[in-house]
Amino acid sequence: MKHFLFLMLVAAFSLPLVAQEQSTAPYAYRQLDDPAQEEQAQDLMESLRCLQCQGQSIADSDAPIAGSMRSLVRERVAKGEEPEAIREWLVERYGDYVSYAPRLTSLTWPLFAVPLLFAALAFLLLRRRFGRGGGQ
Repeated sequence: MKHFLFLMLVAAFSLPLVAQEQSTAPYAYRQLDDPAQEEQAQDLMESLRCLQCQGQSIADSDAPIAGSMRSLVRERVAKGEEPEAIREWLVERYGDYVSYAPRLTSLTWPLFAVPLLFAALAFLLLRRRFGRGGGQ
């Protein structure tokens, strides 16, 4: 009976170790064998936002979804896909928020135009204020 309890305790404590080795994301923490492909994957991962952390790239995040995304990126790069095609696929799957490089679309153009309009307005106001010759 004591041996049975001992074996049950050993099994209970070793089960999490076995579960950690069997990952559904094989390339979450393992680099690609080809250094050029790994560099491509790393560059892409640094430009993709972790959906759970929101402030970190998937390259820096330890969140489970970031690990899955890293593995997807590495697997697709290893198959020969271009990084920009992988980015498009991830944006299509998760939305524009996943990319640190937003696209210019009919919905996002005001985000790019409004700061330029404010800068032009500030320039005109400052020119009008200080462009009179400096005296009052």
